[in-house]
Amino acid sequence: MPKRIKIKRQWIYIVLVFILFIMVLGLNSRIAEYFRLSSQKSEMDMRIENLRSTQVALETQIAFSRSDKAVEEWARTYERMAKPGDEIIIPLPEKEVTPDVNYITTPTPYGGAKWEIWWDLFFE
Repeated sequence: MPKRIKIKRQWIYIVLVFILFIMVLGLNSRIAEYFRLSSQKSEMDMRIENLRSTQVALETQIAFSRSDKAVEEWARTYERMAKPGDEIIIPLPEKEVTPDVNYITTPTPYGGAKWEIWWDLFFE
């Protein structure tokens, strides 16, 4: 009888060890998933921060574009409008300007023998 109880206890220990082994494997996969998700969360937090800063910059740009100063800057710069009382100055180009021509001299070929050219190339 005691032998039968001993075998029964061994089987119980084997089953318990097997269940613990399966639980450790599950824990390992959950830990790996936790690290993966936490890295994704930090990446998303950085993206959100970048998008918020972009949103602030765009809101600032929208606020500036609605101001009178922006409209005046656009009118004067791109549409070349002037206020009453402004003196408009338009620079005119000089009449009949002839550009200076710089001629490049054509190199003359060397009149020596071909072996002299090779000699000069390798030994001088």
